[in-house]
Amino acid sequence: MPVWHGFLKPCLEVLSDGKTWKLRELYTAVSDHVGLTDEQRVEPLASGKPRAENRIGWALSALYKAELINKPDRGSYLLNDEGRKFLKSHPEGISEKTLKQVPAYEAYLATIGGGQPAGKSAAADASTDEEADPLEMIENGVAALHGEVAAELIKRLRERDPSFLEQSVLDVLVAMGYGGTEKRATLLGGSGDGGVDGVIDQDPLGLERVYVQAKRYSKDNNVQRPDIQGFVGALHGVGANRGIFITTSQFSPGAREYAKNIGTRVVLIDGMRLAELMIKYGVGVQKRQVFTVVEVDEDYFE
Repeated sequence: MPVWHGFLKPCLEVLSDGKTWKLRELYTAVSDHVGLTDEQRVEPLASGKPRAENRIGWALSALYKAELINKPDRGSYLLNDEGRKFLKSHPEGISEKTLKQVPAYEAYLATIGGGQPAGKSAAADASTDEEADPLEMIENGVAALHGEVAAELIKRLRERDPSFLEQSVLDVLVAMGYGGTEKRATLLGGSGDGGVDGVIDQDPLGLERVYVQAKRYSKDNNVQRPDIQGFVGALHGVGANRGIFITTSQFSPGAREYAKNIGTRVVLIDGMRLAELMIKYGVGVQKRQVFTVVEVDEDYFE
């Protein structure tokens, strides 16, 4: 998929038909124009917004800042004469570096750079032909930081005794909403646990129960099929037909295949997924810093 400035020329080419385009129609037309696959069109950012739509949106925003396209109505775009000339004069392609040669865009960069010349502004230096758009850069940075935290969480869980892991997984499941309004989760770990480490009551009377098994394994010690078979046997022993098996390592292909094809519903959560859930639901982590990303409120200016 093209980076955001790779959509500059396609956007201008689609708009060159002289029509006023609605944003939703432009997303589809530009995607068709560059030949995006169905998978590329729905590939999401961490925020859930399609990556392709986000990049096309940034390209349109930059073209508007460069005064090469107009917005006659909210969410509508129209190619103007300057944009038509610009497209015609750059048949070989258009990059952000090319766009910086447009006086209006240069003036815009100088403005967001605190009045410095565009070539010296931090904003101008922050984007290169190889980089993603600003929102993707933020999300990629957050993902990298969370990846480091996830690795540290798994390391810490492996260093603690098994009962700590058992309690931690119950804490995660309760944070996810299991256990009902009363958050009923009970640790059963010990030599007499019968093959399950915890139980979550989904209702006050305990009529709906989810059983949990937690295995503190090293990263090279994968959970095998016999482990899952033993857990399923333990579930049958307590009259249950569903459970959650969580490990700090991974599951072998045989274990996953077995869990997938049996009648008993067993959800498998490996170490990386466990760490992701801990981060998402705030278990074992704390907020370091919160950033707010804003955009213009179009309703305010109507």
